[in-house]
Amino acid sequence: MTTLPGRLRLVDARSLTQGWRLVLTPPGLHVDPSTLAEDDGIPATVPGTVAGALEAAGLFDRTAPEPLNGQDAWFVTVIADEPPGDAILRFQGLATLSDVFLNGEKILSSQSMFTRHDVSVRLTGNDRLAICCRALLPHLSRKLKRARWRTKMIVPAGLRGMRTTALGYMPGWCPEIHAAGPYRPVMLERSGQTSVSAVDIAASLDADGTGRLNVRFETTVAGAIRLRCAGHEIPVLVENGRVEATLVLPGITPWWPRSHGEPVLHEVEILIGEDRLTLGRTGFRRIEIDRGTDGTRFALKINGVGVFCRGAVWTNADIVGLPGTREAYAPWLRLAADANMNMIRIGGTMTYESAAFFALCDELGLMVWQDAMLANFDYPTEDEAFAALLREEIETLLKATRASPSLTVFCGGSEMHQQAAMMGLAERVWSGPLTGTILPGIVASERPDIAYVPNSPFGGAQPFSPNAGVGHYYGVGAYERPLEDARRADVSFAAECLAFANVPEQATLDAHLPVAPVHDPRWKARVPRDRDASWDFEDTRDHYLGRLYDLDPARLRREDPARYLDLSRAVTGEVIEATFSEWRRAGSACGGALVWTFQDLLAGAGWGLVDATGLPKPVWHAIRRAFRPVQVLLLDEGTNGLDIHLVNETARDETVRLEITCLRAGRRPVISGHHETILPARSRQRLPATDLFGAFFDTTYAYRFAGPQHDVTVARLVLAGTNTLLAEAFDFPLGRRPAIHDATLMATLIETDEDFALDIATDRLAQSVHIACPGFLPSDNWFHLAPGAARRIHLVPQSETPARPSGEIAAIGSALPVHF
Repeated sequence: MTTLPGRLRLVDARSLTQGWRLVLTPPGLHVDPSTLAEDDGIPATVPGTVAGALEAAGLFDRTAPEPLNGQDAWFVTVIADEPPGDAILRFQGLATLSDVFLNGEKILSSQSMFTRHDVSVRLTGNDRLAICCRALLPHLSRKLKRARWRTKMIVPAGLRGMRTTALGYMPGWCPEIHAAGPYRPVMLERSGQTSVSAVDIAASLDADGTGRLNVRFETTVAGAIRLRCAGHEIPVLVENGRVEATLVLPGITPWWPRSHGEPVLHEVEILIGEDRLTLGRTGFRRIEIDRGTDGTRFALKINGVGVFCRGAVWTNADIVGLPGTREAYAPWLRLAADANMNMIRIGGTMTYESAAFFALCDELGLMVWQDAMLANFDYPTEDEAFAALLREEIETLLKATRASPSLTVFCGGSEMHQQAAMMGLAERVWSGPLTGTILPGIVASERPDIAYVPNSPFGGAQPFSPNAGVGHYYGVGAYERPLEDARRADVSFAAECLAFANVPEQATLDAHLPVAPVHDPRWKARVPRDRDASWDFEDTRDHYLGRLYDLDPARLRREDPARYLDLSRAVTGEVIEATFSEWRRAGSACGGALVWTFQDLLAGAGWGLVDATGLPKPVWHAIRRAFRPVQVLLLDEGTNGLDIHLVNETARDETVRLEITCLRAGRRPVISGHHETILPARSRQRLPATDLFGAFFDTTYAYRFAGPQHDVTVARLVLAGTNTLLAEAFDFPLGRRPAIHDATLMATLIETDEDFALDIATDRLAQSVHIACPGFLPSDNWFHLAPGAARRIHLVPQSETPARPSGEIAAIGSALPVHF
């Protein structure tokens, strides 16, 4: 929020970031800070955590964390640069049971990590502020009403009575790093002579394209005020220091998710004379749930247009510090946007993110699916104090994000219904007022513009049945079903899916986990697993490596560990691309799918698409290809032949040229065809491959009248009149292994006015071509390359002063890499 010089300004506020120290003591040793030594402890960062302060001091190892929930943590500073007088201290997030003292007097007790507190105080000019985040461990044994169902995933069970994150309490899922400390800003606010405060902006879009802007704020300004947005303005009245106004905006340019249009935001301003103050930004969009013709499905319409939601489940920007700044979020969210995602889900096992997260999602066109921080447990909602804290945290979140068009779905938590149902309990046991009336009532009151989902998963014959409502689909994945199950399961909407132990690039392993893969205990410690399960997600990945490449993973990793790692990097992307091809094809009723998870919390073969250092894994590039808004897909329909599916989700028609070629031995064209067409905006269409050939050809090798004539089919979608590649697809009628060739790669490094690029060509099909170029991120990687014209890959520098790029290019099956 900004202002021009003049009488208008927002209330003066600053974050108290300086001079903090952390002192750890046994639980309950100090009732108040009067007995703390003045010079005790270590420097601390606020906003920040105990783990963050200890790590900065060299006293904490995130790869082998010590428990942090068994001590009281005192964060102490002196406010010495403020004149005496009235002020407000704002505490935007304290983890978890916290007492706050000013000059020795207790001014606040907080019982939740997720609530905010405003405390009116009188400063003296030299004020000692102390925050004690009490040891959580003694409270986890507090007696609660007996749970109707239990979970092994989150321990101890007493955590269900605390309003805190499950991060750190899920063995096998994430490092056991416990959240403690003032992890969100501590603000000091003082009123100016003229000010504006308590700003509340809400935007909606009618079916006819008319925007409605509702604005409320408090002010000490006297005189005529005008409200302005998108070139429209109205006068507003100040009554008892309050303003409430509605501005009607016919034909307003709407906000779209990035896959379907521009995420347009509009500034909201107030004016007095020549003075102007920007209150904030907002976007106008309309959200509808599409239940399908039978009323059982789940999909979203944005501004009246069906949107296939695709993205991933967010974990955290840094589990040690739990940052909430724009700088911390930006690199991660830009990678989500660059991967053609249009949705991020914040699951119920994580933590609420700050306003900066939503502001970035607003700008990037990323829809946000937000769970309540509830997962798996039977929560004690009959406890009035617990229920009040839960209501307060959700109201706080929804009010704080009211101007954000990115918030699209609010969900009443993760896997609570599933956990009970899988234990054989009837619906009357696990359904109830929390997700049925209380939470939807809050959403209807605070954010009537967004969609509400009672729980994730929810809606089928069992809450976890993927063919209705919202599911968690692991048929392809943990349950090791064949790839065809992605269609057989008739997935309605997968709020999470496709979890694998995704192997990072070798550079990350060399720097952060330089151990032998798979069997070294340090490697296995980074591989996610369900608690007490006899398998882990590396076993899942190996299952598909064996299926897709017809190899024995155990023998391969013993005899050729480098090849094993490369195939492991490739296979999860191959599975994900094939699965999303099923879900995005013409005729599919799937409304969307979100991959589990977006980023790792430690370097290693975790679930993340991006490793813990922020470097995209090979699977991220596959996701980027699978999520292209303009797409070509190849689907093997057996004796019905090979179908080509063309997708155009954008708002403009595209004139395209479709080319298809079947290659023998990866190099000799057996049959080919092409077709020019206009892809209408917001369209999907299907056409048989034989339509391009003009005659029958056994593209899927289903009829087997003779020996196989080809080992790969390649489809290319290019802009008509140019050779600009929009999308590419590959089909392997005999499987991937027979199509692995010792391809000869050729590469030329090109320096353009804007960047560096590689022109890469091959003499025959090269599978999973991968580029290692330190300091640069290739615009595509781990991609298949057909013979013919060179493919240009841009090299995006990862620093402001990059050196000239150098590295090597290899492919699975190629004997020798190419150096550049």
